[in-house]
Amino acid sequence: MKMLDTMRDVLRVKGHEVWTLNPEASVYHAVEIMAEKHVGALFVRSGDELVGVISERDYARKVILKGKSSKETLVKEIMTSPIIFVDSRQTIDDCMRIMTENRIRHLPVTENDKVIGIVSIGDLVKWVISTQKETIQQLQDYIAGRYPL
Repeated sequence: MKMLDTMRDVLRVKGHEVWTLNPEASVYHAVEIMAEKHVGALFVRSGDELVGVISERDYARKVILKGKSSKETLVKEIMTSPIIFVDSRQTIDDCMRIMTENRIRHLPVTENDKVIGIVSIGDLVKWVISTQKETIQQLQDYIAGRYPL
């Protein structure tokens, strides 16, 4: 089953909020923001340029497991860079392939060279499950003679 819905479709439902912080911020501050906003990753912005992304995974692997202090470690020391971007017209299949091949969980979505949102692997899985449930319901309605409504 191919998922031909686009990132624009996903963001229309999910929303376009993007949270950023400075590369000079402490990792502790980044984790605070992630907890407050209920997100798993933040973009790192230097001026108008996105220079990286910091995620819970970066924190776990590059701070906790290395015995570093989150209050003394700077975001720029552990962020993932360069960033892999996707266009808003790319499909869910495209993005899931990109995430799998690059072993990443978050993708910034661009439109006309501007970031318009971020999607996580969880967002895409949720979309796929929702689409499958809708298809199953339509098939059940068809079999039961309730289709079209």
